Amino acid sequence: MIDPTEDNLKTITDAIDQPDESAETLAEVKPRLLVDRASPDIVVSNLRDVLAMAGGLYDRGAVVRLYPDAVQGGTRVRVLDGGDLILHAHSKCRPYAIRTNREGEREVDVQLPKPIAEMYLGWNGALNLPILNGITRAPVLREDGSIHAAVGYDARSGLWCENVPDVADLVPERPTIADARAALRHIRELFRTFCFSDAKVLRDARGGEVVDIESPPGADESAFLAALLTAVCRASLTLAPGCLIGAASMSGAGAGKGLLVRCICQIAFGQEPHAVSGGSGQEELEKRIAAELIEASPALFLDNLNNRTLKSDLLASVLTERPARIRLLGRSQMVPLNSSTFVVLTGNGLGLAEDLVRRFLIIELDPRTENPELRSFQTDIKAICHDKRREILAAVLTIWRWGRCSKDELPAGLPIGSFETWSSWVRDPLVALGCQDPVARIAETKTRDTQRAEITELFSLWNTHHGESVVSQRNLAAPVIDALDPLGRGRQYQAKRLASLTGTRMSGYVLVRQAGAGKHGVAVYALQKSEEAETHRGHRGHTASNGSDDPDDPDATTEPRLESTCSYRPGPGGAGRWHIEEFTQQGSQAPETHRGHRGHPLRDPYGSSTPSAAPTNTRSEAPVGPNTSISSFTAVPSPAAVTDPRDFAAATNETGIASADQNDDRALDSGGAA
Repeated sequence: MIDPTEDNLKTITDAIDQPDESAETLAEVKPRLLVDRASPDIVVSNLRDVLAMAGGLYDRGAVVRLYPDAVQGGTRVRVLDGGDLILHAHSKCRPYAIRTNREGEREVDVQLPKPIAEMYLGWNGALNLPILNGITRAPVLREDGSIHAAVGYDARSGLWCENVPDVADLVPERPTIADARAALRHIRELFRTFCFSDAKVLRDARGGEVVDIESPPGADESAFLAALLTAVCRASLTLAPGCLIGAASMSGAGAGKGLLVRCICQIAFGQEPHAVSGGSGQEELEKRIAAELIEASPALFLDNLNNRTLKSDLLASVLTERPARIRLLGRSQMVPLNSSTFVVLTGNGLGLAEDLVRRFLIIELDPRTENPELRSFQTDIKAICHDKRREILAAVLTIWRWGRCSKDELPAGLPIGSFETWSSWVRDPLVALGCQDPVARIAETKTRDTQRAEITELFSLWNTHHGESVVSQRNLAAPVIDALDPLGRGRQYQAKRLASLTGTRMSGYVLVRQAGAGKHGVAVYALQKSEEAETHRGHRGHTASNGSDDPDDPDATTEPRLESTCSYRPGPGGAGRWHIEEFTQQGSQAPETHRGHRGHPLRDPYGSSTPSAAPTNTRSEAPVGPNTSISSFTAVPSPAAVTDPRDFAAATNETGIASADQNDDRALDSGGAA
């Protein structure tokens, strides 16, 4: 932690605000700024030039300045409002106005009008201010393997650098694999007392459990090593995943989650992070995340997120978008933000929802005791990280530089979207040294997502009761309806939920939907195996009657398929008739269909020039009055939803599809809310 003494704070202040000068000297050298209320555009333009030349302001989506943190030490970022800008402007220039009296014109010192300050702030993006991407206390790293211990503002990276140790003499210019292995062993030796869940453990001289560093790192220890290297490299990476450190729901308190975070940040940033709680609700959490990100701290530490599944659109955006767009607190204004913050979460029973799963490295700790807080250790790991930061940082950077020098020889790990550079810088060198690939844990972590678990259960019940049969919403089995709508919110909710799940692939299945034909059509659904071959994107292909997808299959037959249409024709006096047409069609000449499309008409309605290929039509009619319910008539799905003629016949012979289904489907298609 940076010592927030008066001398250190003065050093930081001097670096931010330029060397100290007397008030008389500043008064002499300050540029004069004419304030002409009749020409605000000229005043704002001149103010922009003065402040851009004077320095001290930065563009971080909004106009910001740096200030020393008297509590934790180091530097923080403050977004300027109108009053802040007036104060800053007077420290850099001398606003004046011209007054006219009997003696003529004279210059009078004035306060910069607040409307002028607000106009200046509204010009954000055109103020010629340097971009501030973040604050770092780690060396600035380049793609070529170079390490820079910069001080102050680094224009190339857009980073404000402070308290960066010079490790050039400790990191070999071209490390060998032996150097990298020795560095990795040194780091593992220091952190062997942490209870990584799947690590092989030994008993030390005092009977305590420690990680067996003679064995390859397990998945949790590998994720920790990746998190440590990610923290060191984070400011120099455009995008990088966050880190989640979790433990069991009830017995995980005291497992060492917060201690591990503080050790990582002490090595990477030279100070411990301040913990931020989750707040009372989702909206409050998003506000806290936004405020911390704007302040550009090297680390965002969200602590004690216990027994919850975390969902955050803002975190998801910040971790994979650059720039991300966030809302300034207290303003109805969205601003772009380039974040270089290392995001880390801790909690007992903490899970991740939706797309956050692929954006985090997962570290699980298991102390293997009911009272982890009662454990004792011979060493103070936090003090070691503080006192030997330079040495440990050099070990981490030795692994990184070896990876950069050997990048063309390292095997690539599993692909992960958005983090290609991170994979090359962090993941691939560690995997080459024997660590496990943290990306391989994403699939396992997804199974803990409660929303995914609900969909998996729904698909399992659907498959049990309906298999791959075509079924309407009304004809779904009761257990499927219960899983779809556990609170019993009604048909329209169920229709909307089914529509939202259309196309979802989970547990080896995909849910498909075929909209009803015509105004009174009823949508039908089917759960298909997702391994089904596709001929092109969005096309299900053509299947022969023997189930073969190969048109050249000699066993494929051209057995006719049953097609059917159903329409209502109004008659005189309000009476009408339902017309149900069935016809057979040769499989080789079936209308081409694909997902979301009701098919294309045949160019040759008979599919052949020979009369034998003409379809056979069967028409049946039933009288219908103006008040007659249509619940006794069958909804006929499109052939695109059914590939087997027997399935189609079974679907067309179903009865009891109530008109409520049609009303729900029409409400859904017209955008009606549940």
